[in-house]
This record gives sequence, structure tokens and C-alpha cells, in this order.
Amino acid sequence: MCILKSEAAKNLSSGELNILNNSCVEVNFKKEEVIFKQDALSSNIIYLQSGMVKLIMDGPQRKQILKIKKAPCYLGLPTAMGDKINHYSAVAIIPTRACFIDLNTFRELLRLNPDFSYEIIVELCKNELEQFHRCINLVQKQIFGRLANNLIQFSEELYDSDEFDLPLNRNEIADLVCTSRETVSRMLTELAEEKVIKVNGKKIKILNKEMLKKIRENG
Repeated sequence: MCILKSEAAKNLSSGELNILNNSCVEVNFKKEEVIFKQDALSSNIIYLQSGMVKLIMDGPQRKQILKIKKAPCYLGLPTAMGDKINHYSAVAIIPTRACFIDLNTFRELLRLNPDFSYEIIVELCKNELEQFHRCINLVQKQIFGRLANNLIQFSEELYDSDEFDLPLNRNEIADLVCTSRETVSRMLTELAEEKVIKVNGKKIKILNKEMLKKIRENG
């Protein structure tokens, strides 16, 4: 039962868990498969059981990568509880398993179980604060600071390791930090020359995290 990995679901009774489990459908997605699409009608809450996704929104001029989410987590809470239309797309970065939960069942559990509702509200608040911080970083930091911030996030939040494969290609990383592919490649080269990181294709090894954090703060 994938939903058991959810912190919120730990507050459900065995009967409520059975109701939730009976309203779930598990789906496996390959790399680059779309989990849900922007502007499509949504009738489900999605719980990411395993894997990693990129959230993408179509803007006035081009697509924009909003953020990367790693399992376990919920996707689509504001959309499903709001106007039922997906405002962004979710695409698997690696093989990913997702549980699609019937929206009406989810809403009923929110109404019946205040502890379950509380944990969902906590997750929504955390996501909102993350977006506020991302907005400030994009507006007030230089590109070096934004790139350093994302490298640290990859290390600490996605992989829990100072050695990892970049989850995005150079174009996508450029999109994430709002710059050009050429600028990202140049900055990665400069960081490597300064012995802050080691780069081998998509493989990154952070050699001097303290320096990278200084760049994040001062960049």
C-alpha cells in the first residue's frame, strides 16, 4: 500500500486506510513520460511513491521548469482542491511510480480526520514557502548564486550525496536558473577549474561544499 509512506496517512485509522487504498490506482512511468499535463482536467490527487519528476509550466514565450520533486510527496494538491485544472505538467526524470487517488475520497478523509488534514496543510505551507524562497533567489541572486543553490539542493535534497548525476540536461538546468545553456556550461567549467566541483559529463562531485555555499549566499 503506497499511501502508507505518507506522513499524513499515518494518522488514518485502518478503516480509513482501506477506503483510501480502494480508491488508489498505481501507475509506473518511464523516464520522460508525462504523469499529468497542463490544462487537463484533474480528478485525482497524486502521491509520488518512488522516483523523481520535473514540474513544467507553459509560459507566454516558452516552457519553464518550476522545480524538481522527489518521492515520497504529493503532487497537484492546490490544483485538485482549487479549480480542478492542472496549471503545470509533471514529467518523470527517472522511472517513477505514482498513486492516483480519487479526489472525492481524498476530500472526504480531509473532512473526517483533522490530523490527516493538518499534515496536508503543513505540506502545502512548506511548498508555498519553498516557492517564496525560489522567487527571491531568482530575482535577487546573480546566476552563479542561483546555479550554486541548485547544485546544493541536488546534493542535499535529491540525492543526499556530494556525488551525483545531474537530473537535468544543460538546457534544462539553464531553464531552471533562468539563463542560457552556454552560461551554465561556462560556469560549471569555472567551478571545476577552481576545484569547487568535479565535472564528468552529467556526473558531478562537490569537492568544496563550503565554498559552494559561500557562492550561493554571495552570488
